[in-house]
Amino acid sequence: MVEEIRMPVNEAIEYIRNNVQIRDILELSYNRIFAPGEVLNIIEEDEMTGEGLRVSLQLNGEILNQTVEIDFNEIKDDLIEFRHIKDGEELVIEIE
Repeated sequence: MVEEIRMPVNEAIEYIRNNVQIRDILELSYNRIFAPGEVLNIIEEDEMTGEGLRVSLQLNGEILNQTVEIDFNEIKDDLIEFRHIKDGEELVIEIE
């Protein structure tokens, strides 16, 4: 079953911080980018460097299969939606 909800970007980032865990699947849509992958690491904000919440993903794909780190502070204005898949349950969060 897929559940869909809408929330502001700051609440969506807070959802990621509190609910997404290593080995979950996270599919991000921001700007013109679609980045589906398995969560490898979650790194909290760093006030010294100004970096925001960062998630490392092992991207899924036939051609492109690499690891990327996404800083939510950098993409929050372009974040459209994301899908969180865990234990067979899917939640789609659309950004208001």
